[in-house]
Amino acid sequence: MESMLNKLKSTVTKVTADVTSAVMGNPVTREFDVGRHIASGGNGLAWKIFNGTKKSTKQEVAVFVFDKKLMDKYQKFEKDQIIDSLKRGVQQLTRLRHPRLLTVQHPLEESRDCLAFCTEPVFASLANVLGNWENLPSPVSPDIKDYKLYDVETKYGLLQVSEGLSFLHSSVKMVHGNITPENIILNKSGAWKIMGFDFCVSSTNPSEQEPKFPCKEWDPNLPSLCLPNPEYLAPEYILSVSCETASDMYSLGTVIYAVFNKGKSIFEINKQDIYKSFSRQLDQLSRLGSSSLTNIPEEVREHVKLLLNVTPTVRPDADQMTKIPFFDDVGAVTLQYFDTLFQRDNLQKSQFFKGLPKVLPKLPKRVIVQRILPCLTSEFVNPDMVPFVLPNVLLIAEECTKEEYVKLILPELGPVFKQQEPIQILLIFLQKMDLLLTKTPPDEIKNSVLPMVYRALEAPSIQIQELCLNIIPTFANLIDYPSMKNALIPRIKNACLQTSSLAVRVNSLVCLGKILEYLDKWFVLDDILPFLQQIPSKEPAVLMGILGIYKCTFTHKKLGITKEQLAGKVLPHLIPLSIENNLNLNQFNSFISVIKEMLNRLESEHKTKLEQLHIMQEQQKSLDIGNQMNASEETKVTNVGSQIDRVFNNVSADFLTGGESENKEDGLQNKHKRASLTLEEKQKLAKEQEQAQKLKSQQPLKPQVHTPVAPVKQTKDLTDTLMDNMSSLTSLSVSTPKLSASSTFTSVPSMGLGMMFSTPIDNTKRNLTNGLNANMGFQTSGFNMPVNTNQNFFSGPSTPGVTTMTLGTPSTLPNFNAVSVPPVGTKQTQQRPTDMSALNNLFGPQKPKVSMNQLSQQKPNQWLNQFVPPQGSPGMGSSVMGAQMNMIGQSAFGMQANPFFNPQNFAQPPTTMTNSSSASNDLKDLFG
Repeated sequence: MESMLNKLKSTVTKVTADVTSAVMGNPVTREFDVGRHIASGGNGLAWKIFNGTKKSTKQEVAVFVFDKKLMDKYQKFEKDQIIDSLKRGVQQLTRLRHPRLLTVQHPLEESRDCLAFCTEPVFASLANVLGNWENLPSPVSPDIKDYKLYDVETKYGLLQVSEGLSFLHSSVKMVHGNITPENIILNKSGAWKIMGFDFCVSSTNPSEQEPKFPCKEWDPNLPSLCLPNPEYLAPEYILSVSCETASDMYSLGTVIYAVFNKGKSIFEINKQDIYKSFSRQLDQLSRLGSSSLTNIPEEVREHVKLLLNVTPTVRPDADQMTKIPFFDDVGAVTLQYFDTLFQRDNLQKSQFFKGLPKVLPKLPKRVIVQRILPCLTSEFVNPDMVPFVLPNVLLIAEECTKEEYVKLILPELGPVFKQQEPIQILLIFLQKMDLLLTKTPPDEIKNSVLPMVYRALEAPSIQIQELCLNIIPTFANLIDYPSMKNALIPRIKNACLQTSSLAVRVNSLVCLGKILEYLDKWFVLDDILPFLQQIPSKEPAVLMGILGIYKCTFTHKKLGITKEQLAGKVLPHLIPLSIENNLNLNQFNSFISVIKEMLNRLESEHKTKLEQLHIMQEQQKSLDIGNQMNASEETKVTNVGSQIDRVFNNVSADFLTGGESENKEDGLQNKHKRASLTLEEKQKLAKEQEQAQKLKSQQPLKPQVHTPVAPVKQTKDLTDTLMDNMSSLTSLSVSTPKLSASSTFTSVPSMGLGMMFSTPIDNTKRNLTNGLNANMGFQTSGFNMPVNTNQNFFSGPSTPGVTTMTLGTPSTLPNFNAVSVPPVGTKQTQQRPTDMSALNNLFGPQKPKVSMNQLSQQKPNQWLNQFVPPQGSPGMGSSVMGAQMNMIGQSAFGMQANPFFNPQNFAQPPTTMTNSSSASNDLKDLFG
């Protein structure tokens, strides 16, 4: 990389040094800036050609420089001869003015180091193009190295040289004397120009007489720069020391041969023995056949053979050469017409420009850009010709790259964008708007192209407005969004609202409908749709245009109309329009169809929203209920554990203190009353349970609740066991007269306690965990009385010392981890009524017999009062009864001997109640 930079630096330094040394001090540098060395030309390619610009006008020029260092090998008088020859050629060129001659912009200037003059911009000499790179910078520029001449360029170039010679021979009466590839210059546009008049010969006869051209004898002792190139020189110059206009035509023939043979001349001349060489050449020319001209096109081969004829009078003159069929090529004729365009009137120009689009595709791009485009853009100064020229310029722009368009075409179009007359200019630009927006830079689009569109929308001509509205959708995708939103759309809306033409209004609506897809959804909803309600006219075409915009917006995937807009603005606008009297049946059906679609979508969207909202509300409610139930379960588990401890602590305390139990029971009863739920609260909880059950039954919102269920074990019904124990106890009490005083008791409290802790259970036996069923109570089919766990199990003011049961109906049954509960919906098997006949004997004739089914229909207190005598009954002392109750509870549940009452067992896995035999053994041990 470093070596490359160093090489580039040295090259730039060398070129700068060459330019500085060559031009420094020359008066040309006062008015012109000298640039890069691009080519070489003139006799022996002695002139270096540089790019340059005029300081005052920035006009591009070519600077020809002859460095006097090239003459260092010559003597002084030879140097003077060379300088005189060069000066003569440039001065003669400066005096002559013709399109086929190189145009001199600044005359020759001499300094101590160089000669210099300025001409029109130049590309290279024909010799450079054909491969002679002498006196060119190293390395050779790729522009010259890779340059290839097209057929049309060759044909028209040779035609231009012929026309230049025709001008010299006919008008100036002058023989050029040195027509060679070195003296044919290709200018910036590709035109071939003649220079190098160093050896020109003017006629000595007056103009009205036949011209006579004196000729100098060939002097081999002169420097090569003071002699013409012998390879392109006619034989008569050397052999007969004569010249005429036909001598230049011979030179033209050799140039044609060189062009088609890659710059190689037809004969090689030995400059040391030039006379012998020309004599040999003369013999070859006399025997010249078609085989020597195989590379020359057949249509011009015979003419070249004539040009190379030994006899000058046989050679065609320049005017005849311009008329040969070889130069009748369409491309050559077109280029020739462009060169004479300034001589044509507007009518001729318009006819030519109309047919030009058919010719342009046949021409090479380089020829079009270099030769045709400058001629076309030069006509932009003539407003009447712009409508004819502009289509051709835009056609050329399509074939150009974006860089070429920006560099060559866009600067010329800038003034045309602002022209408003004639109106056809605007129409042409609108038709090619896609091309302009594709290749024009964004800044120029914003500053030049779009303002032209805006002017078209605001033009007074209805036809222009219609055309503009029809064309805008074709290039809407190329317009940047801010320009469309802030400038284009407002003008379309104004054109629709302010025009008096129905066609413009309808086209405005159609235009808006077609460009909706390029707009933002919210801009359409907030700006376009409200605009539709401002349109005053009610013609069917306008109404259908409004309907079309609504339908496009409604059905477009990107846009769409919200249901709020549909309900609040769109439908209230469309429904009145649908019943306008001007609409026919088909138009009315179109309105109704769109309205129905909107209503259906409105219904479906809003219904979906409400359903989703309902589902979310229900889901939230179910989550709240679940959280509430989880919290209540935790609270109840804690309360049950502490309450059981308190209950049995009170039971054990009754053995020690009988008098204090009444006060504690009264306190517990008051606390229970304060903690009980009202009927309304229970109903509310029941409804919440039902609602939760419904939510669980719904498939989408079924909560995933995993409730651990303890394994069900087959257990024996403890109620029957207890009944049997009580029967055996009764019989024992009757048959044994000698019981101790502590063991004498009535069976009423025993029955009350026994019934209090027994529950009818279905035929599939369930485990009782921790010694107590959570659903403690009496269950029959259709009736459920569970025990409220927040209550004291032993309370009752009526009978001192005896704890009565308050049966409640809680709304929820907590699912304790240690308690097995049948699943919801499990059908309870109706328990057969327990045979109570064995107990009825204990109560005598005071109380009627009551079956279990009848008991299930009575209130808890009513059922319990059947077994507990009223206060003050004879033979039922409160203290005795309390003691008996405590003893029965202790005996029936085996508090002392049975491990069920061990406090550690409340945290252990479920334990099955003892069977009937073990219970009987415990009672026997208790009562002896």
